[in-house]
Amino acid sequence: MNIKLKDGSLLSLDGPVTAYEAALHISEGLARAALVCKIDGKLCSMDTVIDGDCSLELFTFDSDEGKKVYRHTCSHILAQAILTIYPTVQLAIGPAVDGGFYYDFDFKTPITQADFDKIEAEMKRIIKANMPIKRFTLDREEAEKLLLKMKQNYKVELLADIPEDEEISFYQQGDFVDLCAGPHLTSTGRIKAFKLTSLTGAYWRGNEKNKMLTRIYGTCFEKKADLDEYLQKLEEAKLRDHNKVGRDLGFFMTDENIGQGLPLMMPKGARVLQIMQRFVEDEEQRRGYLLTKTPIMTKNNLFITSGHWDHYKDKMFYIGEEDVDDEILCLRPMTCPLQFTIYKNGLKSYRDLPVRYAETAIEFRKEASGEMHGLTRIRQFTLADGHIVCTPDQLEQEFAGCVDLIKYMAKVFGIEDDIWYRFSRWDPKNSSKYVGSKEDWDRVENTMKNILDDLGIKYEEAWGEAAFYGPKLDVQAANVHGKEDTLFTVQIDFSLATRFDMIYIDENGEKARPYIIHRSSIGCYERTLGMLIEKYNGAFPMWLAPEQVRVLSLTDRTMDNAKDIKKQLEMAGLRAEADVRSEKLGKKIREAQLEKVPYILVIGDKEAEQGVVSVRHRTEGDLGAMTVEQFVSKCLTEVALKQIK
Repeated sequence: MNIKLKDGSLLSLDGPVTAYEAALHISEGLARAALVCKIDGKLCSMDTVIDGDCSLELFTFDSDEGKKVYRHTCSHILAQAILTIYPTVQLAIGPAVDGGFYYDFDFKTPITQADFDKIEAEMKRIIKANMPIKRFTLDREEAEKLLLKMKQNYKVELLADIPEDEEISFYQQGDFVDLCAGPHLTSTGRIKAFKLTSLTGAYWRGNEKNKMLTRIYGTCFEKKADLDEYLQKLEEAKLRDHNKVGRDLGFFMTDENIGQGLPLMMPKGARVLQIMQRFVEDEEQRRGYLLTKTPIMTKNNLFITSGHWDHYKDKMFYIGEEDVDDEILCLRPMTCPLQFTIYKNGLKSYRDLPVRYAETAIEFRKEASGEMHGLTRIRQFTLADGHIVCTPDQLEQEFAGCVDLIKYMAKVFGIEDDIWYRFSRWDPKNSSKYVGSKEDWDRVENTMKNILDDLGIKYEEAWGEAAFYGPKLDVQAANVHGKEDTLFTVQIDFSLATRFDMIYIDENGEKARPYIIHRSSIGCYERTLGMLIEKYNGAFPMWLAPEQVRVLSLTDRTMDNAKDIKKQLEMAGLRAEADVRSEKLGKKIREAQLEKVPYILVIGDKEAEQGVVSVRHRTEGDLGAMTVEQFVSKCLTEVALKQIK
């Protein structure tokens, strides 16, 4: 039989052989390193038998495929260890994720991270035993009998979701058996270095109406040195997590009496959001956007028309019809239907287009409890929301303008090197999630692809991530933990203009349907603030810092001088505070540095006599003496240029 390798060469062998045995004929070292393979494009374990002509691709831990299989196998080792220690536990799911793996369990008695030592000890025993991992299949009836015998009710529910035409597979290591699509490593002994990292709650299937399960996270590597390096980075990430830094510096807080996903912006955080908002609104105005202000609550009629009521209702907060005049009132999850209503107030000509609407909008979405974290995912948020209504001929130019605005924002905020682009497309296998026909989606996705290619944007494609009414360009970024989120988005909408009967009069005097672009110029303000806190570890650039200057009196004799200088700075438009406490200067400086204040001014008897201040920058150190006028000029230039240092 002939086996075609990735480089195009052929390996001729007498069959049958396992993938591992075939790899030995290529290189003994490669065979040892290979964790998983693709046979004719299908991901398979290395003990899979090859018995005929095929293509073969091998993957080591350096590949995404290798890491995924390695870590998924470790999640099964965790599940086996848990069942050994806690025999009554119910197993849920245990996938590989970026940076590691997790497994969800339903414990009879809750556990804590203090139990990790004994769990890890049992995992090490399983790994040392080097148990072979074998795959077997059953028909649906036999599979259900086995899972019921094992008393694994969550697995029975998962079994019911497997399509009728799909093979039902299990993986076994020792006496541990788990329903799983695989593939896996060939034995537990292949795992070399692992660590359980955290424990949290997670609703079954991410639905807060379901039972809260216990999720145990872990990570694993082929080399202990790589594991140690990763754990060190994990600790550093925890120290930069905006959920810690933002609270420590007094940017935001939460309170259980207010609720999850409803952060309270404290004076520092509120000030930064105000600075961001003013900057964004001014820039949008310069680019021809018209400001709107629409209600945060509306009758559900608008969302029935738009399709959100059918496709998005589970993510919406609304008041039942028996409560308010026999109407259902919704807290808006987005502004598009409201801005469309403004567009329809008066007939538009092609000469009026494009119309660009923008709004700093408070919006609401029913996020699951297990998904919320700090400012990254919350239930009430502020969006730089906007919609462009344009002719088909204007579509590419307007789309390019949205991308240019996003790039400009990313550059000004210093995150241009931290973002990447994703072309989010529909899922043709699950068309019920979307409005429109296959022909509609093919036409608009091809249009969007041509626009992205014309703009020279490098992007990855993500099938199934489109909005229900059209494809979108998502601008992605990762937090300090490596979790990916969407910061900005630009969407082409081919449906809602028809649903809302939006028209314009074209050059021929005929009624025509416009295209709509949904876009956000800075995305969710709170999420972007969270990213910026992590990016700068709370030490914001001068123009964004909630407190730009702190004036310190050296002695009681210069208290009034410090207060006067603070007033001068404020009159010049700078955000300043004065520390005139009777404390040692060293303590005052340390506190200002811990609070990440960009500039510290010290005024003592000598400085007061000479009419100067001693200037210190948080990273550049002592900058010497300056007059207040010189310092103000320096600061205003730095702010005007939006310098990042």
